[in-house]
Amino acid sequence: MTSFDKPASPTPTPNPTGTPAAAPPEQAPDDVRAVTQAALFDAFGGIRGTVETMLPGLLFVMIYTFNKDVTMSAIAAGAVAVLLVVVRLARKDTVKHAFSGVFGVGVGVAFALFTGTAKGFYLPGMIYGAGLGVAFTLSALVGFPLLGVVLGPVFRENLSWRTRNPGRKKAYTKASLAWGLIFLAKYAILFPLYFWGDDTQLGWLLVALKLPPMVLAVYFTWVFLAKAPPPIDVIAEYEAEEAAQKAREAARRGGA
Repeated sequence: MTSFDKPASPTPTPNPTGTPAAAPPEQAPDDVRAVTQAALFDAFGGIRGTVETMLPGLLFVMIYTFNKDVTMSAIAAGAVAVLLVVVRLARKDTVKHAFSGVFGVGVGVAFALFTGTAKGFYLPGMIYGAGLGVAFTLSALVGFPLLGVVLGPVFRENLSWRTRNPGRKKAYTKASLAWGLIFLAKYAILFPLYFWGDDTQLGWLLVALKLPPMVLAVYFTWVFLAKAPPPIDVIAEYEAEEAAQKAREAARRGGA
């Protein structure tokens, strides 16, 4: 058990003055929902992150639909993905979502140029998405929900939900299962079209199915977590323990 995941002391932690520290106030349900909404918004990139994720693929499909030129379509998509990262860097914004997007687009561009087909651009993302669906589903079934691993640091609870907050573990399990089933259903529709359908139709269906399943999965996550117990801020606990330890050491030195 790590220091971030150990049980809290049954008595309030003393502050440097020697008086007991006040226990943190219990969060109201509305506060929990607001924190959950803000954390999900940050974790999944918000509106801007969603637009940046969709734009390169949409540009590829649009150009390919009109001229059937895989090379031009792939280069245009890759250039836009890089441009989005450059803009974020210039504005000193967070780049984690943009970098993940440009990596995915880069792999798709490489596959498209190597195979000379539009389906080559789509294939890496489809494999990755289907793999995520399997991973989310299996993690929920084995009792180590992947969504808890992803969102734990965002909520400052790390992995404390595994042993100290069973209500949140249950919520993470339900949410991870929802993500897994939604992703698997999405690619159960797409892969038959990849093998037997038209590449242009596949591209537009990929664009159409980019956002709705994600919105549905995030909505289920919000519903489950908003009804769950509030997260245990293990980082604050660790900082309080560290401050108390320093205060005790200072008191011993002063009394020596």
